[in-house]
Amino acid sequence: MEALRIISEEHRNLWRIATTVDHLADELDGGTAAVDVPFFTSVFDYLEHFIDRAHHPKEDDFLFRRLRQRSDAAGPLLDQLEAEHRQGPGNLATLRAALAATASGALGNQAFATTLRAYTSGLKGHIRTEEKEILPLARQALTGDDWHDIDRAFLDNSDPLFGEKVQGEFRELYHRVVSLAPESVGLGSHEAGVLAAGEAAPRGDLLMSVRGVQSAYGRIQALKGIDLEVRRGELVALVGANGAGKTTLLRAISGVQPLTAGSIHFDGQDITGLRSDLRVRRGISQVPEGRQVFGPLSIEDNLRLGAYTQPAANLAEDMERVYAMFPILKEKRHLPAGTLSGGQQQMLAIGRALMARPKLLLLDEPSMGLAPLLVEEVFNVVKTLKSQGMTIFLVEQNAFAALAIADRAYVLETGNTTLSGSGQELLNNEQVRAAYLGM
Repeated sequence: MEALRIISEEHRNLWRIATTVDHLADELDGGTAAVDVPFFTSVFDYLEHFIDRAHHPKEDDFLFRRLRQRSDAAGPLLDQLEAEHRQGPGNLATLRAALAATASGALGNQAFATTLRAYTSGLKGHIRTEEKEILPLARQALTGDDWHDIDRAFLDNSDPLFGEKVQGEFRELYHRVVSLAPESVGLGSHEAGVLAAGEAAPRGDLLMSVRGVQSAYGRIQALKGIDLEVRRGELVALVGANGAGKTTLLRAISGVQPLTAGSIHFDGQDITGLRSDLRVRRGISQVPEGRQVFGPLSIEDNLRLGAYTQPAANLAEDMERVYAMFPILKEKRHLPAGTLSGGQQQMLAIGRALMARPKLLLLDEPSMGLAPLLVEEVFNVVKTLKSQGMTIFLVEQNAFAALAIADRAYVLETGNTTLSGSGQELLNNEQVRAAYLGM
């Protein structure tokens, strides 16, 4: 039933978009400021490409078609949903016309806000019907052979409609939305930036090995013998409850938390006794929990500090690469980092880590405390970095999202790794679903 996971993941993404538009409709109701045409155009472009050209067609052609064959009860609901699918392009055309009229002054902000809310209300209602009615019915009515065919279609990475290439295009469209979104919900940039995917490097040899690692805070044993490994080109996730020891493990890998037992090998060498700064020079770079940017220093100086271990000749090129991804950092580069919003600071923390040209990127709770639109953007950035060949070790409070993009994952409980497997295996594990996914 991987298709249902993909559909629900897409629903959550669309719900974030709808919630953001509702928030901005409220702001339009209360003010007289000019409507932000580039931002709303980016939203409508995303919805058109994502919903009308991919999400709806693959539901109609695969899931809905099989469900009609297996369940008479599904017919009326599917008729309603497919009619709404057909109405989608017309609804978006109405939104675009209303945006143009508002920008020219022919339509007031409040009227435009009403049009936006009508659209998002319909979108949310459509999602509710699928999640509460259709997907549960599909779980009951469809056979194993049905799911084999449906899942194969949804997971076909070479398919021109929803394969890897088009998923990269969707991430780029979403990146544009988030970059241009007002600072209250997004990054507040005047330029969209580029989140270019690459040709993912195949998973290769062992890059990091953690064996029997123990660490303590005084008499409190935080890590009790951790064993895990990360291979080159992998995205490995670590999930667990608060207080399980996730951040302690990342600090131990970075070299700022001392070990009481065990060893860490990185890139073929034992780094157990190596200082933290020397680990950075070897290629380990961490994005800490809570961002922890240097608030009084400028954004540019924060990025320069990230490149401290790199040759000076790399500085300009690497800084432009970060600015290309996050144009808001370039726009504000001379301002103190402490003046940035939470989302902007998170992008700065990621950019600062990338300036070190890491072989292994450690991410500690990167989506914590962010607005819904930015939560998805963080995972867009992570997926894009992985597609560019970056090896990533991810600790994330949003266990569902982390496992969904992980090649492999570990579950940490009170200082011990209790489960491991592929991200999909842990997503489907009943123990994990009950404990961390609320399912």
